[in-house]
Parts: sequence; structure tokens; C-alpha cells
Amino acid sequence: MDLDRHDFQLDELVERIKADDHRLVALQVPEGLKMQALEMMDAIETDTSAKVVLAADPCYGACDLVHDKMRMMGVELVAHMGHSQMNIDSGMPTQFIDVTYDGDPDLASVLPFLHAHRAMAEARREEGTPEDLTEEEAQARFLDAVGRSATLTDTKLGLVGSIQHLHLLPQFTERLEAAGFDVVVPMGGARLTFPGQVLGCNYSGDDDRIGHYLFLGSGDFHPIGLVLHTGKPLAMLDPYTGDATEMSLQRIERILRQRFGLIVASQEAERFGILIGEKPGQMRRTLALRMKRLLEQHGKRGYLLALEHVGPELIDFYPVDAFVNTACPRIAIDDAVKYAKPLITPYELEVALGEKEWNDGYQFDEIP
Repeated sequence: MDLDRHDFQLDELVERIKADDHRLVALQVPEGLKMQALEMMDAIETDTSAKVVLAADPCYGACDLVHDKMRMMGVELVAHMGHSQMNIDSGMPTQFIDVTYDGDPDLASVLPFLHAHRAMAEARREEGTPEDLTEEEAQARFLDAVGRSATLTDTKLGLVGSIQHLHLLPQFTERLEAAGFDVVVPMGGARLTFPGQVLGCNYSGDDDRIGHYLFLGSGDFHPIGLVLHTGKPLAMLDPYTGDATEMSLQRIERILRQRFGLIVASQEAERFGILIGEKPGQMRRTLALRMKRLLEQHGKRGYLLALEHVGPELIDFYPVDAFVNTACPRIAIDDAVKYAKPLITPYELEVALGEKEWNDGYQFDEIP
């Protein structure tokens, strides 16, 4: 990743610091950009009279705010880099700063994936949704990841990206349409700021017109969540490297089989630790309390555990049989193998207790 090709857009921040005569400012940046943090601090302190404190703990997104701590430190303004504002109150003056990257990958490398995926979507639309499947047929269809129960009304291409590449969406819409694709840039709910934006915890822009997706971004964090949520084929084009690939159905099947195994392992559990995230955008106390009541209705015990950070070294020692995660939804999905005991989502607990059916289609845990 060439960090010199990122635009950190400090000019507006510097002007605000000068206008309001801020003397102590906090800088919060995501992990991948922290190596540039000291350079940004130098630039801000050179151009203003403010001193800058780096919030050096891990930062996982705009849900992960440090404002209470910074307020206690006397900070007057928090500059949050590389994420967009969510529908949560930061509690103090905050400037969310988009960080963009000037990469412009060639579309040609991803076109074979898009043609194949459109054909899959067309076949699915023609097939419709069989109503009378055996349990074995339903599970096989479901685990195929494309055979989700919702019927497609169209096979449009959904164009999405991570926030640093969203400025590419208009020009890629034109290129894709010139290549013969009918493109939709979906607009999600209140947690999402921009059209085409996806988060690890929210994919609310999906609808039944979209038959497959193209994701502009790097890594598989967002693609895994998008496919688990939608059950639709997804191709990826990396603006950093120009590489094109797909989120393979085999990989999604492995994840779903792992999730099913954890559900089965949790069915005999009697004591559950219910994790509540203390980060401002992850605190779902009402959901945690509902899970506790549900466990009690089934004659089981639930213990509410509030944590700012969740990791195996912080919870595995508790004398419970399994954990239910109501903090960041991705903790259970991405890190499950790190834990000695089953770590499941609220939906998976409902399946384990017989409140919901696995074959009705996997429900990805989202924060609206």
C-alpha cells in the first residue's frame, strides 16, 4: 500500500483548529494508516498552535470512539480519520475526515467474474424459490450461498466499496454500463453515510433487484460480510494492486458449516456469557437483555459481561459453556477459532434454542 497516494485532507481540519483556537486536539486513525500518524501530527502542530494527542489504541471504525477518554484529558476536538460519521452521538466536537486513495484499477481483469456471476443470478431468477424442499435439499441449497430463499426480481450489478474508494463509483458505473452491465449503487440505512458504502456490520443497501456485486476495496473483511448477508455472488477489484478475484462460494460454505457446528455445540450448553460491547457504536444492551431473558425462558443461565475489547484472553476463563456476542458482529464470525468455547451470534442462539430454523436462511448479525 503506497501511503503517499492517500489524501488525508488536513486543510479543513487545520482551518477549524485555527478558527476555534483549539489548543489540544486528538487524532484517531485506523490501524492501516497509523504509520502516517506522526507525520500528520507534525503537519497539524506546524500549521496551528494546537498540540495533538494520538489515540493509539486500536481503532476499528466510526463505532469505536474515544471521546469520553479524550474529554477527561482536556481534548477540545477529535479528528477521526478514514471513517464516515455514523448515527451515534460522539458527545463532543468531532471532525470525521474521509481518506481517499488515487488508485484506478483496470476493469478488464474483473469482467470474467462479473459475466459468470450474472449468469448465476439469471439462473437463480429463472429458478425461483422452490417451496417443497426436503431438509437435506434445503440445507444444500442454502449452503450454496447463492440459493438464499429470497427471490430475485432482477439481476442488476450492485457496485459498492470501502470508504477510501467510493469516489471511484461514478466512473466505474459508466465503465460497467459501457461493458453491458445494468448497475445499481445501493444506498443503505442511517448507519451509512454515502451511496455504495458498506461496513463490516451493515449491508442494508441490498435489495431483490441486485443479483450480484462488485466490491472496490482490499481484503476480504467487507466481502465476507456482504456475501453472508445477501447470499449473492461477489467479485472484488483491489484499487491498491489492480488484482481481481471473487469471494468463493466454497469459502462461504466453510464459514457457514463452521457456524452450524458452533450452533450444534451450543445446544447442550447451560451457562452462557453474554458479551456487551462498551464502544459507543457497538453497545446493544437491549439485545443483550433480550438474550438473557430468552435463555431464562429455556431454563438456562445468562451472565452479562461488558467489555471495551473482546479477546479470548479476556473471557475464556469464565466458567460458562458458551458465549453470545452482542458487541461488534464480526467478532463471532472472524475470530471464532481463537476461542476455546463456542462464540455465537444472537441469531445463532435462537437457532440453538429452537426459536428459529437454520434452513430458513442464515441471518447475518447487523447493527442498524
